[in-house]
Amino acid sequence: MSHTNDPGPEPSGRRDFTWAVRVYYEDTDTGGIVFYANYLKFFERARTEWLRAAGVTQQALAETARIMFVVRSTAVDYQAPAKLDDELKLSVVVERLGRASVDFYQEAWVEDAGLVRLVASGRIRVGCIGIDDMRPTALPDHILSRLRLALAPL
Repeated sequence: MSHTNDPGPEPSGRRDFTWAVRVYYEDTDTGGIVFYANYLKFFERARTEWLRAAGVTQQALAETARIMFVVRSTAVDYQAPAKLDDELKLSVVVERLGRASVDFYQEAWVEDAGLVRLVASGRIRVGCIGIDDMRPTALPDHILSRLRLALAPL
């Protein structure tokens, strides 16, 4: 697996992060089509790799800052099926970075016979909570700085 960080800003001024993932048999239903809930797993992997590319690992957040991210809400739209052996390109765009939450817009694309098509898109809000009390908590300033740096146009 590899990822590419878009070398420049999008017209909106946002940078996209892209992560590739292969569709395996375990990701599909009996018809060889990706099971709808698995897009949430694919999106989660892409967000985790976006964090890692920004220099933040979830394990370090848990161990040193005693915080973790939890999904607060999701809304996914399905446009076309992805199938066994497809390579999905997953994009991550941060729509809003707050003190204790992040709103993401994500898409899953597949190339088939030279045509690139959108198969799913979603909006995911994650919140930051303290591990010890499971209550909402602000991200530490040094983490917010890293995330803001990852979002800054080049």
